[in-house]
Amino acid sequence: MMKPTLTLGATLACAFATIAMTPAQAQENMEKCYGVALAGQNDCAAGPGTTCAGTSKVDYQGNAWTLVPTGTCTTMELPAAADGSERAGSLEALDRDIPA
Repeated sequence: MMKPTLTLGATLACAFATIAMTPAQAQENMEKCYGVALAGQNDCAAGPGTTCAGTSKVDYQGNAWTLVPTGTCTTMELPAAADGSERAGSLEALDRDIPA
């Protein structure tokens, strides 16, 4: 009777340890990338005009960021802007596509 209890306890301990490690590991190989998030899909702490996660107003808002795998931000393929100019992600906030 004691063996199943110990097994269950060990299993739960491992599960909780895995859950505790996951967020840190997930962000370890990630970087903030500005100007690549779709409207309402940015991560927290975007620039003026937003308050936190999910508050960007337009697609590819230059001052809104999202986490992406390290090294992919500036090479992501994005659609051209309405005026035909090329868009690219940036490791710093951008002045483009900011709602009025």
